[in-house]
Amino acid sequence: MLDIGACDGVLFRRLGARISGGVGIDPDASPANDGSVRLIGGMFPDDLDTTELFDAVTALAVFEHVDDDARDVFAAACLAQLKPGGRCILTVPSPMVDHVLDVLIRLRILDGMHEEEHHGFDATQTPAIFTGAGFELGKARKFQLGLNNLFVFRKPA
Repeated sequence: MLDIGACDGVLFRRLGARISGGVGIDPDASPANDGSVRLIGGMFPDDLDTTELFDAVTALAVFEHVDDDARDVFAAACLAQLKPGGRCILTVPSPMVDHVLDVLIRLRILDGMHEEEHHGFDATQTPAIFTGAGFELGKARKFQLGLNNLFVFRKPA
């Protein structure tokens, strides 16, 4: 598995023995390698230093941070990192989340969020970007009272 926006590898720890390992990349990650999981400090796709292909690519609460002019490149790079039949799993918040975050930050309930990087991205654009890169849409649904979106794309076999 390739986890884009891996932070400190939390998803790998949560999944534990359910996966055999993988690579995580995040600008804030401290490089590490425990034999089954390797963390890379850097930006996807530019700093990814592997030719390995993965069964799954995850980008949880990441795509809304990607600049408008880099989204097509991001989607194509996800496709390139997958084995045929592999899945790309994304969560993307609704634009309403930006308003909620603004209020919580003003109330000093939240601090350290990268809300300024969301660029007002509308999650409904996600399927067109990823299918345009060559993916097939497998699932699209809202969760967390409609404030978040799950997308599962498949690389054709």
